[in-house]
Amino acid sequence: MENQFYTLHDFLVYTKGAAYYLMGLSVLGILGFWLYITGRDEEKDIQ
Repeated sequence: MENQFYTLHDFLVYTKGAAYYLMGLSVLGILGFWLYITGRDEEKDIQ
């Protein structure tokens, strides 16, 4: 699948969408990491 950009606007819309996907994945990754780190702390305090 080739993406041909005929105008600057087409290119900017495509890259903006890709940036939103990357930001969403980053937020989910940070949230998962945060839950992993805080979950380990709670288990450690119980014992």
